Amino acid sequence: MSSFKLGVEVVGAHDLVAKDGQGSSNPFVELHFDDQRFRTATKENDLNPVWNESFYFNISDPNNLIKLPLEAYVYSHNKANNTKTCLGKLRLTGTSFVPYSDAVVMHYPLEKRAIFSHAKGELGLKVFLTDDPSIKLSNPLPAMESFLDTDVGSGYAQTPNFPSSLPKEKTDKRHTFHHLPNANHSQQKQNFTPVPPQQQMNYGVHEMKSEPQAAKVVHMFSGSSSHSQPSDYALKETSPFLGGGRIIGGRVIRGDRPTSTYDLVEQMRYLFVRVVKARDLPSKDLTGSLDPYVEVKVGNYKGITKHYEKNQNPEWNQVFAFSREAMQSTVLEVVLKDKDLVKDDFVGIVRFDLHEVPMRVPPESPLAPEWYRLQDKKGEKKKGEVMLAVWYGTQADEAFSDAWHSDAFAPGDSTSIASAYIRSKVYHSPRLWYVRVNVIEAQDLVPSDKNRFPDVYVKVQIGNQILKTKTVQPRNLNPIWNEEFMFVTSEPFEDHLIFSVEDRVGSNKDETMGKAVVPLNSVEKRADDRVVRTRWYNLEKSLSDAMDGDRAKKDKFHSRLHVCVCLDGGYHVLDESTQYSSDLRPTAKQLWKSSIGVLELGILNADRLQPMKTKDGKGTSDTYCVAKYGHKWVRTRTIVNSLNPKYNEQYTWEVYDPATVLTVGVFDNCQIGDSNGNKDIKIGKVRIRISTLETGRVYTHSYPLLVLHPSGVKKMGELHLAIRFSSTSMLSMMFQYSRPLLPKMHYKRPLSVIQQDMLRYQAVNIVAARLGRAEPPLRREVIEYMSDANAHLWSMRRSKANFLRLTSVFSGLFEVGKWFGEVCKWKNPMTTVLVHFLFVMLVCFPELILSTVFLYMFLIGVWKYRYRPRYPPHMDTSLSCADAVSPDELDEEFESFPASRSSDLVRMRRVQSVVSDIANQGERLQALLSWRDPRATTIFVIFCLAAAIVLYVTPFQVFALIAGFYCMRHPRFRHKIPAAPINFFRRLPARTDSML
Repeated sequence: MSSFKLGVEVVGAHDLVAKDGQGSSNPFVELHFDDQRFRTATKENDLNPVWNESFYFNISDPNNLIKLPLEAYVYSHNKANNTKTCLGKLRLTGTSFVPYSDAVVMHYPLEKRAIFSHAKGELGLKVFLTDDPSIKLSNPLPAMESFLDTDVGSGYAQTPNFPSSLPKEKTDKRHTFHHLPNANHSQQKQNFTPVPPQQQMNYGVHEMKSEPQAAKVVHMFSGSSSHSQPSDYALKETSPFLGGGRIIGGRVIRGDRPTSTYDLVEQMRYLFVRVVKARDLPSKDLTGSLDPYVEVKVGNYKGITKHYEKNQNPEWNQVFAFSREAMQSTVLEVVLKDKDLVKDDFVGIVRFDLHEVPMRVPPESPLAPEWYRLQDKKGEKKKGEVMLAVWYGTQADEAFSDAWHSDAFAPGDSTSIASAYIRSKVYHSPRLWYVRVNVIEAQDLVPSDKNRFPDVYVKVQIGNQILKTKTVQPRNLNPIWNEEFMFVTSEPFEDHLIFSVEDRVGSNKDETMGKAVVPLNSVEKRADDRVVRTRWYNLEKSLSDAMDGDRAKKDKFHSRLHVCVCLDGGYHVLDESTQYSSDLRPTAKQLWKSSIGVLELGILNADRLQPMKTKDGKGTSDTYCVAKYGHKWVRTRTIVNSLNPKYNEQYTWEVYDPATVLTVGVFDNCQIGDSNGNKDIKIGKVRIRISTLETGRVYTHSYPLLVLHPSGVKKMGELHLAIRFSSTSMLSMMFQYSRPLLPKMHYKRPLSVIQQDMLRYQAVNIVAARLGRAEPPLRREVIEYMSDANAHLWSMRRSKANFLRLTSVFSGLFEVGKWFGEVCKWKNPMTTVLVHFLFVMLVCFPELILSTVFLYMFLIGVWKYRYRPRYPPHMDTSLSCADAVSPDELDEEFESFPASRSSDLVRMRRVQSVVSDIANQGERLQALLSWRDPRATTIFVIFCLAAAIVLYVTPFQVFALIAGFYCMRHPRFRHKIPAAPINFFRRLPARTDSML
């Protein structure tokens, strides 16, 4: 037997539902855990009962704790007919259990036990883990104490746990093992009040706490997750203290602390110092000039402004932020110095007592800076003043994002070390457009050799994107191609579209016959498939002549090129893998719909990161996080020399489509220190599909950072996130499930798979080039990793994973076949008889087949609601076949130049894509009733109930006629846009989000 025990202290409840018909109830609590049941005493006629009873459960397998929920049911005992009515329930998962030292009394909202039941009020519990051998297990409920009546609240037979004739005093003794302090918890005690001598226990080692001492994340007994991956790779639910209160089971339990606008992160206190400018500074050099800069010092931390040459009235307007936790001094020193080649000269100093610094809380107006007279080292005033503002604040302060942060440097470092690379930053992707180019024909071409007809093709170029037409046969001076190409460009349209008519005079020799240049800012835009006007362009001999607009007026004769060019705004430009898209809106803003919700992300901290570099003989990392959703990228500040960095930064996005994915990655910054110029190293990333999140629930989990290396899969650490999705319009969100996943142009004029891959590659290049020019730059390797730029490449591991996903989809059919075989063998006579009865009924009444199927699916959906997933999906090594991949397969996946021929790779990629698509469809079928997407399953369950009713009252012949006429409808009534059921099905989640 395991030495670990689960302790549950049932403190009390309040605001319960009245069930006795007289405005009151007789409540008691039943606890279920690991096949053990305990029950409290009954409190008669009390809607706010206080029990203060404790129970201890044995944990049969601590390694499996994550799969063992604690369920608490609040019942009301009806003495008249000896029944019990459910007043509400709650369910706590194994990942939320904490040691006794961290446990506090929490009041959990009661949930409904069934769909049509009613519940309200809260139940106060203190749940903790202990391995104290002196604590004895509670006695289970006796078998003799059973009702044979009905649980009115849930609608099925239940057995209460004591006879109604049992005296109350005896009942209390029988189930009360010790009493806790009274409900107000005003006094703390070390020993609990004992009860009968044979049940006395030693509780002296425990201390009753009324308030939490610290915000701690619990990672105990993670257990093994599904798919049999290692327990260390499992997702862990946490209960941190955030700005809005403590998060328990996705709900915010508000405490005494004031709420904050940044309620998804821990509040971090900072000392902000704004250095604005100085005036009337004294001269220091022999020449009478001054090269001033300011040094801001708090203890061992210091920040330095930039210096100005020969300026006695400089302006800096720089902000410094010092973490209040790390400050070991009570004095702030602002020292003004003169930059010199040998040794910087002291100019003056201003000192502040940190106990006198005011506190500022947004949305209060910013603190006004003031002039302070400089002092010498002895404290005497001297010439010169400096304008400063000093205040305490949090990360909600407007100055936080632009400030130099002390926690981004080790003590003794300063802002001179690549400070531009450590700041937090919000980026916006450039607005991407597809350019559709139709090369129609050319006229009056003039070849260099008059004795031969040219072998002509057209080269079309935008930036580094180059495409070519085919040559025309037979050769002539007026060739017709009529070929169409697609390119990617971005706003502002700085590039030019260049046409070059080439004559292939030899095997490796081409001659230019003429060029034409079209500025992209002059190209017509369209948001649909309307016809665009074609144009003739004169061909010039050189590029400079082609860009000269007055050249055409000077020459009388020109060869001409006939083309049709437009900017297609009706498409969504794919700049990331389609399986993990974070935005599906078209380019043209006039086609955008209003947002359906708001996504909030709190990047809390990372734990147990693997060291990426060595400093002073110790392994360490300089990490930052990047989050991408839609057009908005965010980057946290870099925390240096820490394997457990705390970021506590919160960001917000508007959500336009629930079938989108948020991606959060962790990287090691290699642009600071001695490793300047190297690529930033990926540590891991997390994907979260918005449709799998319940509205209004706060998800606080620690996500494993898993990366596939040439040596195999490796856990690089854990990332702690807080996520909340809030709906602004539930009706609009539900309607979104019936709309096409992509804009209409993708269905009216679809792009081929090869085109999509090529255009995605070019789009990623454009985004990387644009964001790489920001400060701090978001480097190309970060963009490619976050965008899954190589997700379409073939690998043996991915192919095996997709095949196993496919077999898992069909495993359900195999189970049905196995079950039917057992029915035929009469292994369970009762089941076989029921199947015979159902078979006879359906044969005699065939019109009931469809209604029975839909009713059955409705009942399955309702039944599975109780076991719906509580956590978002995460990376799964078993599903990705990363835990059993062979060395040869790893070598093949990381090989830069594949040994296979390109034609073989293309064929294998197509097979891999087809298998993955089939597996996706099967997993979406399973998702219909799995509650993985709670809104989609709700829609489908309601549809099944309505369909069952309609099919029951509608003759089958009517249904068959309507279905037949719809399938054979006239082409006028057919549209290229998918129907609503297909759109709904395509939006269902598959398990690709968990693939490495």
